Amino acid sequence: MKDPDGRQHHIHLRHGDVGRYVLLPGDPGRCEVIAASFDDARLVAHHREFRTYTGTLLGEPVSVTSTGIGCPSTAIAVEELIACGADTFIRVGTSGGMQPECHTGDVAVLTAAIRDEGTTLHYMPVEFPAIADPDVVLALREGARRAGIPFHVGITQSKDSFYGEVEPQRMPVDARLLQRWKAWVAGGAICSEMEASTIFVLSSIYRTRGGGVMLIAGEDMAAPGLTAAEQQRLRGLLDIHRVIRVAIEGLKVLIEHDRAAAR
Repeated sequence: MKDPDGRQHHIHLRHGDVGRYVLLPGDPGRCEVIAASFDDARLVAHHREFRTYTGTLLGEPVSVTSTGIGCPSTAIAVEELIACGADTFIRVGTSGGMQPECHTGDVAVLTAAIRDEGTTLHYMPVEFPAIADPDVVLALREGARRAGIPFHVGITQSKDSFYGEVEPQRMPVDARLLQRWKAWVAGGAICSEMEASTIFVLSSIYRTRGGGVMLIAGEDMAAPGLTAAEQQRLRGLLDIHRVIRVAIEGLKVLIEHDRAAAR
């Protein structure tokens, strides 16, 4: 949906304002941090929760657009970015760890998402899978290796309620939440966040590419027995720059791959 001046209604961008590659944090405040890794980055638009910078990486136009928290606003961002010419979307953010080997400060390279949210039901039946693009997955995995950040490759749970995950015992449906969480963990899901499933489903529908890399919050910093020094160490590992480095290195790998494939 366009405004009379030709800009997309929510993200306030026109066709050509963004590169084909777009990194998608939730927090508008992280856009400038991510854009600092681009060459010649400039602020293009900021409307509501959607903030966009565009620059270049390896000479290729690239962008970063914030989505806000959750699948509804993420769907709006992806829909309108596609209308502006983008075709590759990489979620960059934070997540809760779900496996004992997923430690604070590690990153999760997402292969697929559990559709534990309502937005994608407005696009596809629940049986339809939310799967990341394999080229994006492989590029992000290599990006983690280049960045030297410990990583895990696997499935995320995309949910609608942050507090339903972190404080399920407060919810009237606590038994259901806990039972389903147990199932996701038993099935091998590695992290929990709030946007990836929508990126993956929309990318399938519109024949674009979706992926995601998440900083993991693993150990409970309020757990009994943790010393002050251990708590400080864990806080230091929850540094968004860790996952940003992986995303940037992975995006470089993907650009190189795409150029080689186009020859």
